Amino acid sequence: MPAAAAESGAAAPLLSIGQVLSKLSGEFPALTSSKLRFLEVQGIVSPQRTSSGYRKFSPGDVERLRLALTLQRDHYLPLSVIREHLDGAPSGDAPRQPDVPESIHPTARTYSRAALLEAAGAPPQLLNDAFSLGLISPAETYDDDTVALMRSLVALDRHGIDPRHVRAMRQSAEREVALIEAALSSLLSRSDTRSRARASELGPQLADRLDEVRSLFVRQALVRVLPE
Repeated sequence: MPAAAAESGAAAPLLSIGQVLSKLSGEFPALTSSKLRFLEVQGIVSPQRTSSGYRKFSPGDVERLRLALTLQRDHYLPLSVIREHLDGAPSGDAPRQPDVPESIHPTARTYSRAALLEAAGAPPQLLNDAFSLGLISPAETYDDDTVALMRSLVALDRHGIDPRHVRAMRQSAEREVALIEAALSSLLSRSDTRSRARASELGPQLADRLDEVRSLFVRQALVRVLPE
């Protein structure tokens, strides 16, 4: 076989999570490894795993991530809608950004208790535990964020991390929001539109920075407990 043909038939190399961040961080500066893992949980990508459990992303995964992040940033679409759009691409075709993104803007979707359990693949007791611990407030209907939270709780529960352990994370998140609120207090105290808009822009950025610090601390701690 000619060399050129052999090269064209060779499989593209798979990328580590760090390499994916390097490829996409220029377009999405706030992207973190924890955000990539969250997008995996939400079904945006399904990277392969090595025998050691490390994620490996294909070029197709990278393109799905790029499009998902673009739709999220530019058109404020929820991940559930983005996932449906990506999964709707014809088999073998790379998903493309819709010509008219407004065409896939949904009305807000709501879930009954039964629909929430089905969408998250959660047993009723896990939801009851989330209620009793204040992770989720009982209601007539639930939104996509609640489905995402329940999916994460299901995944954690499989490894023995139950809602009692997650409650401390909820409390930590509330403390982080208090930090952000204090940092933005000068902007939030003003009534002009420009200051309020600036606060709305900076809030998520500060949250991402705190998320990066937390992720770094966790990675450093894992080094001490995981085998080489």
